[in-house]
Amino acid sequence: MKHVITLIGAALIFCACSKEESMRSLIADRLSQTAEQYSLMAESLMDQPDQLPRTFANGKLETSGSDWWCSGFTPGVLWYLYQYTKDAKFLEYAKNYTARNTKEQYNTDTHDLGFMLYCSFGNGYRLTNDETYRPIMLQGAASLVTRFNPLIGCIKSWNSNAKWQFPVIIDNMMNLEFLMWAYRASDDEKYRDICISHADKTMQNHFRPDYSSFHVVSYDTITGRPEKKNTAQGFSDESAWARGQAWGLYGFTMLYRETKESRYLDQAKHIAGFILHHPNLPADGIPYWDFNAPDIPAAQRDASAGAIICSALIELSTFVEAELSKQYLSVAEQQIRTLSSPEYFAEKGANGHFILKHSVGSLPGNSEVDVPLTYADYYYVEALLRYQALNP
Repeated sequence: MKHVITLIGAALIFCACSKEESMRSLIADRLSQTAEQYSLMAESLMDQPDQLPRTFANGKLETSGSDWWCSGFTPGVLWYLYQYTKDAKFLEYAKNYTARNTKEQYNTDTHDLGFMLYCSFGNGYRLTNDETYRPIMLQGAASLVTRFNPLIGCIKSWNSNAKWQFPVIIDNMMNLEFLMWAYRASDDEKYRDICISHADKTMQNHFRPDYSSFHVVSYDTITGRPEKKNTAQGFSDESAWARGQAWGLYGFTMLYRETKESRYLDQAKHIAGFILHHPNLPADGIPYWDFNAPDIPAAQRDASAGAIICSALIELSTFVEAELSKQYLSVAEQQIRTLSSPEYFAEKGANGHFILKHSVGSLPGNSEVDVPLTYADYYYVEALLRYQALNP
């Protein structure tokens, strides 16, 4: 009997090791393929120094200027590939594409400066300690906080319009990482204070009892209280737009890492619970564009939401008890395998040199539906690197 138990134990260890090795091999292969694809991507726009990739639709690469909210993601992918390959070619690509965003440090007309500057210059500074990047980021952080309203306690997302007085979107949680960097770099408490205020107000007003979130909360500029709660890019005001849930999960996980305030960890765990236990989450881990889309299971999937959730779950797994950690990593592994399959992972030279297929920008706006998107690639590569770091 003892020998039988020993053999069973050895078999289980062998299976676990084989599975782990399989993930290692899969990730190494996909990172190598991503490097090949993004080398082609970088080369394709070297003669257009004011343009950055945006998407690929109708057989054509679509680009943007640096003022588009996604302008930092391609530089960010290039920095991640330099981190992985240590290849000087990617260092030069990353520097070139990052420099294209330099003028955005003075942009006070957007809340997306974390995406635009921290994913580009921030990754560059982390990997190279290039001191010329530091003042650019500090200026960018100073520009971002001009959008903070002390009465409301939040950073304004979109500008005021006929529908919303002071709109704050769940996406804005992602830009707080940039301000936490500015706090550490400058030792100026205002950056941390603004982060805490914005996060606490978001916890208070964006989330429903089941820990799903609205996309937009607009505040009354006289009273400072919420005036409207809507979901602009989701199916309906009361629905759970998938990428919005992903931003919330990632944002509160990140803010716990940055502040060690337990309420943010609790919030991240609650959001994870909503996502992972939702009856409309497919078994392969890649959500429909909205958890309440009316045409499920025929609804569009959103690879970008899947990639963001995956990256967040890997990090969140490092902050929680063993059982939850195992659960989070199991889902993240499934998501990596799905996104790395031919269904989502593009062949070399295809897909406009983007990696992932089947993302959804805004289905209600009929904008960027079932196309590759820069942020899907960014968080996919980040997820691969994060998983690899846990299992070197």
